[in-house]
Amino acid sequence: MRTELTDTTSSKVNRALLDARRAVGSPTMGLVLNLLVATDEENAYDAVRAASEASREHPCRIIAVIKRTARGSHRLRQNRLDAELRVGTDAGSGEIVLLRLHGTLTEHAGSVVLPLLVPDAPVVAWWPADAPDAPARDPLGALAQRRITDAEAAVDPVAALDARAGAYEPGDTDLAWTRLTPWRSLLAAALDQKPLPVTGAAVESEPGNASSELLARWLEDRLGVPVERVATGGPVITRVRLTTSAGEIRVDRPDGVLATLLLPGSPDRKVALKIRSSAELIAEELRRLDADEIYASALRFRRPAQASLSA
Repeated sequence: MRTELTDTTSSKVNRALLDARRAVGSPTMGLVLNLLVATDEENAYDAVRAASEASREHPCRIIAVIKRTARGSHRLRQNRLDAELRVGTDAGSGEIVLLRLHGTLTEHAGSVVLPLLVPDAPVVAWWPADAPDAPARDPLGALAQRRITDAEAAVDPVAALDARAGAYEPGDTDLAWTRLTPWRSLLAAALDQKPLPVTGAAVESEPGNASSELLARWLEDRLGVPVERVATGGPVITRVRLTTSAGEIRVDRPDGVLATLLLPGSPDRKVALKIRSSAELIAEELRRLDADEIYASALRFRRPAQASLSA
């Protein structure tokens, strides 16, 4: 069921949500969290679709906050809230609220969203693009226990990582880090199989990739060795090499789908290591609401630290 409200208020949106649930025969809620999606009109469709797919694993109220620019007609420059509600089969396994904020109302997004949050449920904020450098100090980020950015969407992804490192607060994370989960697990497992001292490493990827930079920092942080950054044609990360006294531990992924793991003295092994969708990445992040201390350590890394690898 879809309901559209023009020039409305948060309280009217709340009442319309209750009416919609009753109309589809589901007056009670079984939602486990609130997912705030801060986006613009250009990215709204893809972001809401990814959030809706993730909600099949984590039933939630998705509140997409779409800030409209002041360009165009006088009507767009007026302070106004328009809303679209999706409940039932139109909303996957939860509820979807699209809020379009006009005029100076865009500066008070937190006040607009606060009355619409499911009570006593955790709040996660996600910026698919144009994320703030200090997510915890953003009006929407201040409402959330978990704040998800994506440095890869920035003009300069590595510079975006550095900016967020300086403003990091527990609960911050980035999809550039989430993309590394299979890589980190595979490399940790490889060193479990071949527990050899690592004397050097290299990460090969397309230039300026945020995930490859985080992977290099993580390796430097956990292994205490210098990591070379090597530019390739991609897609994204194509190879990781760890140098040991017995030979090279290497993971090759030339096509973004299937990787080859090479260990000294062992036969080559094929491993699934595909590039995952935004929905899969968001679903993974929604599984945890605590601070990711390993991400924080890698993000803020400046000098070699520990000599053990932990995924």
